[in-house]
Amino acid sequence: MFSADDYRTIILEEARSPQHYGLLKPADLDHEEHNPLCGDQVHLTLRIDPDGIIREVGWEGAGCAISQASTSFFSDHLLGMSLDDARRITREDVLDLIGLPLMPNRQRCALLPLKALLLGLRDTHGWEQVEDSIE
Repeated sequence: MFSADDYRTIILEEARSPQHYGLLKPADLDHEEHNPLCGDQVHLTLRIDPDGIIREVGWEGAGCAISQASTSFFSDHLLGMSLDDARRITREDVLDLIGLPLMPNRQRCALLPLKALLLGLRDTHGWEQVEDSIE
């Protein structure tokens, strides 16, 4: 089992060397979101096959280590997933990728890639449910 210090190290390393970094051009989904509370930014791009499976993920962003590491973990999590399954990703799913308990303001940092995905898919209601669940 990892300690909190281990998870902090993992988050910092992931933020420094993120997975799937770089935007896809062209992309089937191309959406950017910001966290107005702290200024974090994530631009998410996806390539989706005709069967609705996410085949490629690319992203760029700026902000704290939690938002950047979360987006990196999240991008890897999306690969091979159907859009239907991606729409069902929960707040808890994303926070589990981080592996640390986070205060509500830091949860918003970690959830930024989910916000970009859901709002990019025009699932405003889905994002509102996630946002309402932030403790």
